[in-house]
Amino acid sequence: MNVGAVLVLAGATGTGPEHVEAALAERIGAIPRLGQRLVTPPWGLGRPYWVDDPAFELAAHVSRVRCPGAGDDAAMLQVAVGAVTRPLPRSRPLWRAVVVSGLSDGRVALVVVLHHVLADGIGGLAVLAHLVDGQAEPLGMPRDPVPSPRARDLVVDAAKERVRLLRGAASALAQLRHGRVELGRGGGQKAARCSLNAPTGPRRQVATVEVDLDPVRAAGRRHGATVNDVLLVALTGAMACTLRRRGEHVEELVVSVPVSARASTTSADLGNQVGVMPVRVPVTGGVPERIAQVARATRVQKSSSRGASAALVGPAFRLLAAVGLFRWAIDRQHLVNSFLTNLRGPSAELAFAGAPILRVVPITVTAGNVGVAFAALSYAGALTVTVITDPDVVPETDALAAELRAELRRIVESPARSVGTGQGRS
Repeated sequence: MNVGAVLVLAGATGTGPEHVEAALAERIGAIPRLGQRLVTPPWGLGRPYWVDDPAFELAAHVSRVRCPGAGDDAAMLQVAVGAVTRPLPRSRPLWRAVVVSGLSDGRVALVVVLHHVLADGIGGLAVLAHLVDGQAEPLGMPRDPVPSPRARDLVVDAAKERVRLLRGAASALAQLRHGRVELGRGGGQKAARCSLNAPTGPRRQVATVEVDLDPVRAAGRRHGATVNDVLLVALTGAMACTLRRRGEHVEELVVSVPVSARASTTSADLGNQVGVMPVRVPVTGGVPERIAQVARATRVQKSSSRGASAALVGPAFRLLAAVGLFRWAIDRQHLVNSFLTNLRGPSAELAFAGAPILRVVPITVTAGNVGVAFAALSYAGALTVTVITDPDVVPETDALAAELRAELRRIVESPARSVGTGQGRS
């Protein structure tokens, strides 16, 4: 359940791996959660909680790796995938950073990995905003260590939490209604059976597609859709092409889209506040019709309470985990074919340790029996989409990325529908 991002830094005089590590050491210490570890209390005393790690050492979290081979992007991304897929030990704060040297043109890459319980995508952007030069957030004053709670404190806190739940029962029911809207027609109904869904192993492979953001946004507006709607149509089109080459034909695919309960946050308020929106995307018919259909569906599913579906899926996941069936269930689920994480990143170019950040590449992991997932992030006028596969389930990673690029080109070049076109969404 790790998420990560690769910051590709331009080769600059006076900016080497040691300068990147020094900048990290200076800035990471001011983000409280990065110095805390997760503790599981005894049964009945509430959920896991964060405490300051008295044995925290930066060297245990930051490492340097020289990129193998010629130091090209493909080799760099494989180093990054290794950093993201390697489990984070629960005995320490749940993050790591890897500085990758030896890239072509004197570039340096910084791979930042966070466990999903530490931060969702919005929280990850808040961490990024704190780490870059000219931080968007103030560093803040050093704080006193937070002591570990006593057993009596946990008993009192667990009791107060139960009282809060009882008092908030009415609003919780409203959240459940909003959650059902967010889950939409995709929630609870089976997705198409296909060979892209098979239990995944430990290996991962990635490829990236980078395009200009403005043409994609303009294409969405022509069809009354969002950038996310466009991505859903493009990536399912690419998946359908892969299936056709395998001799499989489907009418639609279901893609699960995380929905954050907040539009923004700060590095002092991280955590994970995410629901899910499964979207049924047609893969037959013309581009305008498919985009219009997806836009209508997502417009209906977008609840007035963002991330409300967490009130439904969260307890179900916790119950499965409590009885030891979580892994068994996600390895055999038939509700979604893929995942798409899409984040709106900084619109202006940033710098780290004095070097311009050329690219920001998002990396997530596929889970359960989902053989291919997608992560998208906009940065400085570019849209980067990362294709993440288990190569034992989907060995066609590069071909899938090429199909995704072709699908995006077709959408950008497609004319607006002559009738019934909504306008103005972004």
